Amino acid sequence: MSSGRRRWRAGQQEEACPRRIHNFLEPVLLLLLHCDESHGYDLLEALKEFGFEQNPVDSSTVYRILRSLEERGFVTSRWETGDAGPARRLYLITENGDDYLGRWIEDLRETDRVLHHFLETYDSHMQVHA
Repeated sequence: MSSGRRRWRAGQQEEACPRRIHNFLEPVLLLLLHCDESHGYDLLEALKEFGFEQNPVDSSTVYRILRSLEERGFVTSRWETGDAGPARRLYLITENGDDYLGRWIEDLRETDRVLHHFLETYDSHMQVHA
């Protein structure tokens, strides 16, 4: 595969998939909220630590996911008013959200195991055929 991260499908060259696990924003946001309650803007900034700096996430996507997590009972929010500036929504993980994060972690650990096996098999194969 070239350094341009291209792949082939049905004889056509395509861009490679981004290095993101489908819906990976959910567990990352839950983990960040497990560490501390937070505002949406602060969560957007913290996502950079998880590889979302090169391909930034649109703020509307983060807020949509937070609303979905709240509707499902995994996150709560409240309005925080201060002396300076407008009120801002503050998000906090719930006990159900903590359980849901635990299920995500189990699934991610299994994905990690499968990916490691795949990559080790690939590396071994490529060494033999180099």
